[in-house]
This record gives sequence, C-alpha cells and structure tokens, in this order.
Amino acid sequence: MATTSEQLFQRALQLIPGGVNSPVRAFRSVGGTPFFTERADGATLTTVDGRSLIDYVCTWGPAIHGHNNPVIREAVQAALERGTSFGTPGPAEVEMAELIVSMVPSIEKVRMCNSGTEATMSCIRLARGFTGRSKIVKFSGCYHGHVDSLLIKAGSGALTLGNPDSAGIPEAFARETIVLPFNDTAALEAAFAEYGSEIAGVILEPYPANVGLILPRPGFLQHLRDLCSKHGAVLIFDEVMTGFRVAPGGVQEREGITPDLTALGKIIGGGLPVGAFGGRAEIMDHLAPLGPVYQAGTLSGNPLAMAAGIAALRLLRETA
Repeated sequence: MATTSEQLFQRALQLIPGGVNSPVRAFRSVGGTPFFTERADGATLTTVDGRSLIDYVCTWGPAIHGHNNPVIREAVQAALERGTSFGTPGPAEVEMAELIVSMVPSIEKVRMCNSGTEATMSCIRLARGFTGRSKIVKFSGCYHGHVDSLLIKAGSGALTLGNPDSAGIPEAFARETIVLPFNDTAALEAAFAEYGSEIAGVILEPYPANVGLILPRPGFLQHLRDLCSKHGAVLIFDEVMTGFRVAPGGVQEREGITPDLTALGKIIGGGLPVGAFGGRAEIMDHLAPLGPVYQAGTLSGNPLAMAAGIAALRLLRETA
C-alpha cells in the first residue's frame, strides 16, 4: 500500500512539473521519491507518514537557528497582526537594512528582493549598468541561481565563452559569460588580458558550496580583487549560502576581502522567501529611482519576511 507521501507525490505529478517546485526536492538523482513534510521543529522534520528525520541541511540553508525557532515564530506572529503586505515602505525594512549594513563589511547601501536568484540577477544588471560593459566572468561549479547569464557551464578550454547549461538560454546571450576554473590565477589573468575592457563584473561564491566545498587558495581572492580594481570591473560576492554562516559578515569578513557588491539570501529571511543585494553606495545609487538601472518587486521588503529576518539576524549577532 502506498504511503501518504507517495500518494501526495502522485497527485503532485499531475499538477506540478516533476511533482515539485524545485528540482532537488524530487530525489530523482538518488533514485527515490520525495517524502512530504507536515511540520518541523529544531533539527527534526516530521513527515506526513509520522516519521521523524534529522534535517542536516537546515532546509537548504535558511534554518541556521533550527526549524520553528520560537523567537522567529513570535516575531512573525506579531507582524502578521499588522498585515501581510503593504505596497508601501515599512519601518521593518529600515531596521533590516541597518542590521545588514552593520554586519556585512562591504555593504554601504542595500536593496531587498525576494530570492537569492533575484539578488544575483540584480547584481549582474547593476554591474553592467554601472560600467557600461556587457561581459560577466563566473567560475565553473559556482551556482548563482537560475539566471540566464549565470546558468552557464565551462567548455573544454581553460578560458571559454559560456555554453548554455539549460534549454531556453540563447547561445548569443551565453557568449557574454566567460567561465573560468576556480582557483586558477593564470586563467583569470588571461581572461582580463583578452577581455578586460569588456568585463562588467566577476561573480563568484567566495567559498563554492554547491560542488561540495572548495576553499580559495591563499592569495586567490586578493588577486581577483586587484584585477577587478585594475580593470574597472565590479567584484560580486555571492554570499547567499556563506553570508552570516562562516562569520557574521560572511566570507568577506573572514578573508578580509572587500567586494563591490554582495548577494544575500537564505538566512536573512528566517525561513521566509527573501533576498538582498548591496555594496558601495556609488554603485547602488545607480538603481532606480535614483539611477538608470531598473529593479523592482511587489513583495520586496515584505513585512513578514523582514520580521523573520530581523529576528534571525539579531539572534546571530547576540551569539556571534
């Protein structure tokens, strides 16, 4: 007899592509079908079939304080009493911005959005708008969400213009992305030697965490910082996974490297959908309504997500 999870999955398959709303949840790569979760507390997931499972991935990152943390839950409940969405600025957005700016060394101004993918996408657009250039450098194995210009894999050479890693990405568009091996300073120097005047920005996970975990070789991040400064390219740290985790201020605090822009997500929502990006005021002021780079979102700075995020960041700051 089929379990409740199996029955739910069969129903989902008729309505949702692949039966899931994010591919990793399908368990296809490990030859299984997903279990469905009814509730979560602390480190434990309870399935609809009554099984208790330890969650070693913290809901893929956000639940650094454990599931259903009482401090975060109470903050969301209090915010819920005041409304779920305003469509105007709210005081929690200002408090959230103050927390992020105070904790992340490189961020002078910050803009909220709704996911890590939105954050990296916005960083790329902002880098292009700020520099007036089009090419982006990324590193093989670094995942930055399902953004067209970043869902690109390396070809056979050390220095290669990108090839699409998904259907639906035009090759002409992918050619604006240069993919390099991580930790390869020679390839990095070759890319800047050939395309330096065309490179708008370089984006990377400073500790690539989607291919296991790779640490940068001594001096690699500083060399990258120096090359970006020399050629006028924007250095973007994707700290969606590492931010507030390896240190309160992320990898940039731990390594002492200052990027121009930083993408954030996961932890800063306390379990609710959220993203943010920030950096040098000179660059951030190119965003609308001040500048020509457009970025917007109906639910950006949502009061429930802000309440959860403020509670989560306060907890981190108190225990750091």
